[in-house]
Amino acid sequence: MVIRCVIDTNVFVGACLGKGACSTALALCLQGRVQPLMGSTLLAEYEAVLGRDALFQACRLRPDERSELLDIFLARCEWTRVYFGWRPNVPDESDNHLVELAVAGRASHVVSRNLRDLNRAELIFPGLTCLSPEAFINGVEAP
Repeated sequence: MVIRCVIDTNVFVGACLGKGACSTALALCLQGRVQPLMGSTLLAEYEAVLGRDALFQACRLRPDERSELLDIFLARCEWTRVYFGWRPNVPDESDNHLVELAVAGRASHVVSRNLRDLNRAELIFPGLTCLSPEAFINGVEAP
């Protein structure tokens, strides 16, 4: 059974910057070992963040390469529509869409570097876990 997950923008950025666990989490998606979900709000966030040149000054990838990586990643994503908002839920309003996407797409994981807010959600969804990239890849790669 393939693990369904939501990959937060900060993990994609980490992969572009060559951060080990973030790169591995993204590679698991590109290899088809996990099924990433994508929705309109998350896609808009990815595109906005990729447009911040200052964020990528130390990046090993040129802007066109980052754009191509996003296109390849999107080709692996399952487009998921969110029909119901569970707000307010997460202390940082800008992160609510991650939980909503995960619930709508029946994901078991949200992979993010922002666990402080995600793990303080007011609503608990059984079967949904928010994990760091390190914990996620350890769980996927474990026998």
